[in-house]
Amino acid sequence: MAEGQGRRVLITGGAGYIGSHTAKALARHGFSPIVFDDLSSGRREAVRWGPLVVGDVRDRAALAAALAEHRPDAVIHFAALIEAGLSVGRPDRFYDVNVGGTMALLAAMTQAGVNRLVFSSTGSFYRTGDAAPMREDDPIEPANPYAETKAVSERMIASHAAAFGLRAVALRYFNASGADPDGELGEAHQPETHLIPIVVEAALGLRPELKLYGTDYPTPDGTCVRDYIHVADLAAAHAAALDLELPEGGYRAFNVGTGRGYSVKEVIEAVGRAVGKPLTYSAAPRRAGDPASIVADTARAMAELGWTPRSSSLDAIVASAVAWRRNPAFGFG
Repeated sequence: MAEGQGRRVLITGGAGYIGSHTAKALARHGFSPIVFDDLSSGRREAVRWGPLVVGDVRDRAALAAALAEHRPDAVIHFAALIEAGLSVGRPDRFYDVNVGGTMALLAAMTQAGVNRLVFSSTGSFYRTGDAAPMREDDPIEPANPYAETKAVSERMIASHAAAFGLRAVALRYFNASGADPDGELGEAHQPETHLIPIVVEAALGLRPELKLYGTDYPTPDGTCVRDYIHVADLAAAHAAALDLELPEGGYRAFNVGTGRGYSVKEVIEAVGRAVGKPLTYSAAPRRAGDPASIVADTARAMAELGWTPRSSSLDAIVASAVAWRRNPAFGFG
């Protein structure tokens, strides 16, 4: 087990898809990750770079005990429910876990005197309606309860920073995708809701024919456009955020994407190239609430974090996703 020997970082939700990749990245950057996860969706097999503390992020006492035992220098907060569609029917669950968990964590950190936080936020809460890349100062208009819980949590963290001297960074993700280049980690959601792994599974004969929801959007080929960021690049952004110089009480938000959008049809074509055969699909009506284009403006992150995505070409993302699904280390079977 490779483990960093430097600053200790508690990672809530560190057994999940992005959290586990971040734990590996931190260990490689000389940090010592400690994973806090209830394993409701995270994978025990993904915890390989530091100890695992099994606990619920809403449990302030469990968080306080973990902070007291491991005495981290910082916390990265991933633990949350993430399925936007599910949040429409069960907003109660999303507010309970996502907002309640953030409240419990902030209280436990204040009690323990831990004053550095990196928060896993989202780029999905910006107002949509045109094709311009989204900037951090653009209006926030959440379209579903999941996105609203992230917006509320950001406001809580910012006010907490001002009141208690916390130094906090929010990373607003766009479409996390791909898999660990070493093949040790990857997406293993059950059920899977993300486009790239769904297309990969269809290409490998692991699910029925693809449905393409909406072919009449105001985009170059009529299908939705999204900004896909390789999970390894996303993990590297967290390491950079931990090193950001902030004043006491400072709070800063950054988009984490590539600034380049790809359409659904372009994703399907890229997967076809990766597996060596074109994919067939059937057209279906648009899904309610799907905006035409969501692309990040990443100028702030590149300038202030000194971070640049290095592995996020569409072909590189898809190749890693195909390699993982052909030979997953865990999660299927």
